[in-house]
Amino acid sequence: MSYKNEFIEIYTQNIKREGSVELLEWLQKTDFFTTPASSKFHCACEQGLVMHSLSVYKTLMAKHFDEERDNRESFVICALLHDLCKAQFYKVSFRNVKNEETGAWEKKPFYAVDDQFPYGHGEKSVFLIERFMRLKTSEAMAIRWHMGGFDEAARGGSFAISQAYEKYPLAVKLHLADLESTYLAEKNTSVVH
Repeated sequence: MSYKNEFIEIYTQNIKREGSVELLEWLQKTDFFTTPASSKFHCACEQGLVMHSLSVYKTLMAKHFDEERDNRESFVICALLHDLCKAQFYKVSFRNVKNEETGAWEKKPFYAVDDQFPYGHGEKSVFLIERFMRLKTSEAMAIRWHMGGFDEAARGGSFAISQAYEKYPLAVKLHLADLESTYLAEKNTSVVH
């Protein structure tokens, strides 16, 4: 099964909220299923973003989901859509790289950031989702703060992330699943270095 088909199957089986069908239709009109997850770090490859989303989903469900206390739909929404902000975000560019064997300069493709809507990272994902489907507060907080200490606001000294993590366990769980997926499960998944 392709990454796209796996994503759509998980999405449609678990997300039944009003607006979810329209969100998925819109998503299929973007480059979400073909674009990378990063410019050179994890999943910097074709289909990297959908690969990463599925990796976070699998990690979140396997390690942090409690059937009796947690809401499956919320977990699926957060895992699959936390990086929606990266759709329509990268473009393929070229740079000259010296071939070590021949000494000749060659044009090599790389992923460059081309953010058409610079609204932030987690907050942009929340905004894009809510154009179609309402999020619960816990979901919005989890998606907004999934970057943890890598988030620009947290790096700038904001204490809001601590408050969000204290009040919303889902935010902590999504951040941990994202970290584990990025730095452990997706190691060596980039074609660009």
